[in-house]
Amino acid sequence: MSHDAFAPRVGLDAVGLTNVGAVMWNPTPAELYEEFVINDEGLIAANGPLVVETGRYTGRSPNDKFTVDEPSCHDRMWWGDVNRPFDEAKFDALLGRVQAYLQGQLLYVQDCHVGADPEHRLPIRVVTENAWHALFAHNMFLPVRDAEARRNHEPKFHVIHAPGFQADPERDGTHSEAFIIIHYGRGIALIGGTSYAGEMKKSMFTVMNYLLPQRGVMSMHCSANEGPDGDVALFFGLSGTGKTTLSADPQRRLIGDDEHGWSDRGVFNFEGGCYAKVIRLSAEAEPEIFATTRRFGTVLENVVIDEETREIDLDDASKTENTRASYPISQIPNARADGMGGHPRHIVLLTCDAFGVLPPISRLTPEQTSYHFLSGYTAKVAGTERGITEPVATFSTCFGAPFMALPPSVYADLLAKKMREHGVQAWLVNTGWSGGPYGEGSRLRIAWSRAMVNAAITGVLDDVGFEKDPAFGLEIPKAVPDVPAEVLSPRNTWKDPEAYDARARELAGMFAENFRQFEDSVDAAVREAGLRV
Repeated sequence: MSHDAFAPRVGLDAVGLTNVGAVMWNPTPAELYEEFVINDEGLIAANGPLVVETGRYTGRSPNDKFTVDEPSCHDRMWWGDVNRPFDEAKFDALLGRVQAYLQGQLLYVQDCHVGADPEHRLPIRVVTENAWHALFAHNMFLPVRDAEARRNHEPKFHVIHAPGFQADPERDGTHSEAFIIIHYGRGIALIGGTSYAGEMKKSMFTVMNYLLPQRGVMSMHCSANEGPDGDVALFFGLSGTGKTTLSADPQRRLIGDDEHGWSDRGVFNFEGGCYAKVIRLSAEAEPEIFATTRRFGTVLENVVIDEETREIDLDDASKTENTRASYPISQIPNARADGMGGHPRHIVLLTCDAFGVLPPISRLTPEQTSYHFLSGYTAKVAGTERGITEPVATFSTCFGAPFMALPPSVYADLLAKKMREHGVQAWLVNTGWSGGPYGEGSRLRIAWSRAMVNAAITGVLDDVGFEKDPAFGLEIPKAVPDVPAEVLSPRNTWKDPEAYDARARELAGMFAENFRQFEDSVDAAVREAGLRV
């Protein structure tokens, strides 16, 4: 089908894409399904989702991500292991090679926005060579739906996505055949050599993390939901901590599951969809998310499928632990269609403590909030990565270090300022282990974590009283409805209290060692708010 009649005023030549084959401008999901089948890009599961394999790269590749070092961003970037500089001349040469590679090819183009708030949204264009990647973009960003608006769409950022092109590290200056390179001055995210779709999503998140704080808008790696009376709660957390699970609450309206901004008007979602981890997903524990894996329009990455029956197996991790589902947020029954909410009343910092020593829930002071936000702690457990045989502490500042473009203090200061202005209460919730570390204790039940979070953000815990955790000085509620009282104090759940004390000292030492990098940029009260055994 020719889509020339739908071509916008600003064409692909704006980013040097010329002499290409046919272009499908803003194809619908149904059209992309047809293209998916024609191109033999994967399988359609029994109940309608697309099932695809991403090959060698089944997750993000942080070592292959770069930022072009050019005048517009040189003095602002948080340069280092997260934001690695890339030579501008090398970028121009690599872009030229990608442009040549895409000549003569059928391209799929999605014109979208990042950001639900019209005052702060970023108009973008995603150009890709695969139908399923175009559907991913249609799900994850905010498609421009009005025909006249599409005609006049002027993207400020282009995602040029060429997963079939492999770089030559010696020639191109990349780390491997894969590359994710952002040029802020020219508004281009150049991606190649990897089919993992999350690179597109997180590149644009990084761009928003660069642009918005410079305007006084807090950008956040968090989910958000809203209660019946309009009260908003934010959930910060790294992968596997429960950010998506705990925000998908049937009693509250979902604003978004992963990326948000906080402006003077309130909270707004960056995305139009969700990108949920689905390994061992349970219909009983997570019914809303589970249902999306059985619907038309969902893209399932690296999920195992029976090629005869076309039934999927969410329990099979033979391809990767990082199986993913991309789906429109409208598939969540009680999601806010406009992606916007008011100012939050509560912030929940989520951690999966595999050492089993942090309380399952504790109330934080403003200083403790800043300390834990900058720390961004969780733990990896045995089996998640090659070579890990026991819990490994992981610290990712602002609960999203790989996507932070500016120095961490910028985000921490903005968060503290907004929390003061709006009287926000913060909580630390451990969704990890109790009664011992991974391998000895047991993981806290999702139902308990949900009960604790709900009690906190609905005000139930305001009247129960608190006591100081003897190990870390955190404030632990004396009781939480529907949660066994003995679970609330972690030391009491261990058979050997002295073993608990030893683990607690070990974890506190890890926190202190990690926080040294921030000591000169925070107030003394924040430095003193760390874990003290």
